[in-house]
This record gives sequence, structure tokens and C-alpha cells, in this order.
Amino acid sequence: MSTLTVTAKGQVTFKRDLLRHLGIEPGQQVEVVKSPGGRVTLRAAAPTGTIEDFIGCLAGKTRKTATLEEISEAASAGWSARP
Repeated sequence: MSTLTVTAKGQVTFKRDLLRHLGIEPGQQVEVVKSPGGRVTLRAAAPTGTIEDFIGCLAGKTRKTATLEEISEAASAGWSARP
């Protein structure tokens, strides 16, 4: 069990080993859920993404541009390979 100290500003710093245990990386957000009896649950926040974030995420990664036929063939091959 770890004991943490609350600062005058009401802040708490979690130790590195605890953050590793929770799978929380530097810069990542955490989610805190209040439970009855004064308990809280702390976990790494699930990344929130939108389709707008996804569109264009590979732009500039390659010089090749796929034709619609190539995209269709790749999609068909991917689905036909599924069990």
C-alpha cells in the first residue's frame, strides 16, 4: 500500500511504480470515478477519437496513391481471409 501526501493546493503526486501498474504514461489523462463510502477508482482514460481524427492520419506517410480498384481489391482480400 502506498501513502500519498496532499499539498496545500489539494494536489497529489502518484509514484512512478503506481502509474506503471495502472498503465498510465506521461502526458496521458486519467479517469477518476467516485464511489460510495469515500472510495475512488483511478484508471488510464480511454483515448477519445473521432472519425475526423482518423481521416488523413496516414497522409504524407507514403508517396504512393492507391486507386479505387486497389483499395477495393485490398478490402476484398482482407475480408476473404477472415475465418
